[in-house]
Amino acid sequence: MTTNPTVEKLREMKLFVMAERFKEQLSNPKISALSFEDRVGLMVDAEHTSRKNNRLMRLVKSAGYALPHASLEDIDYRPDRELDKGLIARLSTCNYIREYYNIIILGATGSGKTYLANALGMTASRNYFTVKYIRLPELLGELAIARAEGSYRKVLKQYEQVNLLIIDEWLLYEIKETEARDLLEIIESRYKKGSMVFCSQFDIDDWRPQLGKTTVAEAICDRIIYQSQTIFIKGEDSMRKHTGLQGIYKLELGLRPCPRKRGLPRGLSL
Repeated sequence: MTTNPTVEKLREMKLFVMAERFKEQLSNPKISALSFEDRVGLMVDAEHTSRKNNRLMRLVKSAGYALPHASLEDIDYRPDRELDKGLIARLSTCNYIREYYNIIILGATGSGKTYLANALGMTASRNYFTVKYIRLPELLGELAIARAEGSYRKVLKQYEQVNLLIIDEWLLYEIKETEARDLLEIIESRYKKGSMVFCSQFDIDDWRPQLGKTTVAEAICDRIIYQSQTIFIKGEDSMRKHTGLQGIYKLELGLRPCPRKRGLPRGLSL
């Protein structure tokens, strides 16, 4: 007689998975052999797992990844690429996010910068950090629209609050002074408060001309470079040539000083 009221109360409290497991236990005679503690534990574990999976899916969706199936575990460690597994292992712990370090990823077009950035982001999401991935042209356009609509500060706040902000196509072309000031606003708000990942085709020394060679450019570069880790992705050939047209990229990267001149789908279930 208490079956329906109990199920309804669990659903009313939004414990939907527990409600279903409770119904299953009542109809499964083998469950009665378990202790009360074990039976409750099974229901709680199911609800807990479901909520964590749902949270993870929300984090991945809100991050806006270009390659949501990117994974650090799928990096190609061919000997000729001189890959640093220790570096990847350190990044996989997400300690750089906890310590507010930035990651700078440099490499030619198609070298795997976007894959690596998305893989770092997905690892952060699986550790329940908030992440936002965006291309620089899209970011600048969003800020321009926000200023015109009067929601500029609100949008800035959104970019300030995420644990990890990934900006792809960083300084692919020279930007305007107003756009540089917008970037400084975001970077300044995140300085020693959140981590950022920058993907660029250009060496750090070439960033200042793209930013206008002003004091704003100096301020942006100083705040990014301070407490940052630079990764140079080696190789002349595009990774798309190695992996075909299926959108599944393998990444070869090596840790090197910044050059002076001028990366299989995985489920979300825990």
